[in-house]
Amino acid sequence: MIAHGDYKSSQVVGRRVEEISLPKGTTIGAIVRQPGPPGAGRSDGQVAAEREVQVIFAHHDTVIEPDDHVIVFVVNKRMVPNVEKLFQVGVGFL
Repeated sequence: MIAHGDYKSSQVVGRRVEEISLPKGTTIGAIVRQPGPPGAGRSDGQVAAEREVQVIFAHHDTVIEPDDHVIVFVVNKRMVPNVEKLFQVGVGFL
């Protein structure tokens, strides 16, 4: 799943993994974080062009950022629509 939006428009962006109301039988396993646009500054002070793609093993305190690719495991494929709904942004998101 790809995390879109911000804290106000998303149920996952800006939240720690432990704060996300995942459906029963669903686990966030990892996050693939892409660098931002070339030359863009990041919160860690690095320039995006200098950063590489990061693969982060999800822990309870890992915070989901906008545009993160979130690897989600489900025990039953019937849970996929529920997970997709969780990752949808609110109506007011532009």
